[in-house]
This record gives sequence, structure tokens and C-alpha cells, in this order.
Amino acid sequence: MASIKTIHEDCDILIVGGGMAGTGATFEARHWGRDLKIVCVEKANIDRSGAVAQGLYAINCYMGMQWDENQPEDHVRYARNDLMGLVREDLTYDIARHVDSTVHMFDEWGLPIMRDKETGRYQREGKWQIMIHGESYKPIVAEAAKKSADKIYNRIMITHLLMDEGKSDRVGGAVGFNMRTGNYHVFKAKAVIVAAGGASHIFKPRAVGEGMGRTWYAPWSNGSAYALPIMAGAKMTQMENRIVLTRFKDGYGPVGAYFLHLKTYTENGNGENYEKKWYEETKKLV
Repeated sequence: MASIKTIHEDCDILIVGGGMAGTGATFEARHWGRDLKIVCVEKANIDRSGAVAQGLYAINCYMGMQWDENQPEDHVRYARNDLMGLVREDLTYDIARHVDSTVHMFDEWGLPIMRDKETGRYQREGKWQIMIHGESYKPIVAEAAKKSADKIYNRIMITHLLMDEGKSDRVGGAVGFNMRTGNYHVFKAKAVIVAAGGASHIFKPRAVGEGMGRTWYAPWSNGSAYALPIMAGAKMTQMENRIVLTRFKDGYGPVGAYFLHLKTYTENGNGENYEKKWYEETKKLV
């Protein structure tokens, strides 16, 4: 049996996680830190990892500001109402004002986005979502991350963040192990971005038939994005919000696009169409 090795890596920016968030963070880190050493670490392989590993049929949010379809303020109002006031409006606004330029960049990179034959605009399903041929979604973004990073580590499971010896409230790196060889990896960094996955199976969905007990989100999303910062003493935000999306046959998702396309509705545990029943009441709360 081969002996277990300890491998050290020093860098300026360490990105933990290689899903859509991690690969996007890697690209952005290079954009803003052109001369920095950037390392991305992923427990699977960034070409097909994370919640978007198998692809998507839609992009959940596109403002369409160039055509004056929506503005960031509209999305903040929508999110505030949908989440009954439990929302960080500053974060929502920041996402909304940047999302269009990100989609345009995906378009330039070769992501096939469906277009309305009459107007030439991106094809919408509902107010916010645009439809795509998304089988290649993750590999396209992963390719941008590969070009941006100095080094990509696949098959490394990060288990703990390391605190800086000089500053007790500052993260200075991370440790983990290679899931194939068992080798131990120690990463030291001047800045660490935790872009690991959420937790898919905290609650059981009310799906039936083929999708019974299954959620849409990737089953290997094990909650690292919560656990790593919490163990390091980080302040968490927006943890009050939780959605459990049911899985159904022969579809990539996102689930919301299917709900709109198939004219379906969602039920709560009491069998009520709660959106229709409580919509006007929730508006009064915010």
C-alpha cells in the first residue's frame, strides 16, 4: 500500500469549491487580481461538478435591462414579497444589477441561449427566466476557470479552514484530502473564498412516483458551504430561507422553469395551493 503524503500549496487566493459559484469566483479573481496566484479546489471534477453538473434548461434570473424589461428594483420587490420580508435587499440588488452582464458573457462563451424568433430577444418563460440549451453549461464555465486559475485541484475534499496565526479572526488557508489517493493537502492563502455546495437533503420533498424522496439539487451537495465558515466562526446570513425542490423524470431543471412551462402549482404540507391562497396576504407583510 502506498504511503500517504502531505502536500503543501501556497497561493494568494484560494477558492474552495468548483461548482458554478467556485468556477465563477475563479474567473472573477483573475479579472481583478491579474498578477495573483489563484488556486481552485474541488472534491469532484470541475468539468461536471456542483448543482449544474448535468446542465440546465433555463437561467433563473435575467433582468433584460437593455430592453427595459425589468430593473434591479423590480427584482428586490419580487424577492421581498416572495420571502415575506426575510431578505437581504442589498445582496439581492447587487446580484440583480450584475446578472445581465454575466449572461451576456455566457452568450459570448458559446452557451446556446434560445431567442424569440420575432423580437430577437432571449426567450422567456415567465417574468424572470430565460430558456437555454444548457447541456454544456458547466463545461463552458469550467473552461473559463481553467484558463483563469494557476492551478486546479480536482478530487480534494476540504474538511477545515485554517486560521491565521497572527490574526485569530482571519482565515489563512484550508486542509483536506485527496478522495482517490488519501493524500493530505494543506493550502495557505492570503484570501479564501468558500464557494462550496449547500445542503440538499435536510428536508424530504413531497414528491411521488419516480421522484419520491428525491430533490432536484445535487445529492453530493453536503453542506460544506455552511459547515466550513461556521466552524471558523463566520457570521451567516439568510439562513432563514430554505427551499426543497422536488425532482421529476427526464428533466434537467431548473424546476421553476418547468412549473411555468407546464402550468403547474406548488402545494404545502396541508395540500393547499399556498401561493394563490396567501399571495395578497404576503404583500401586506412587506
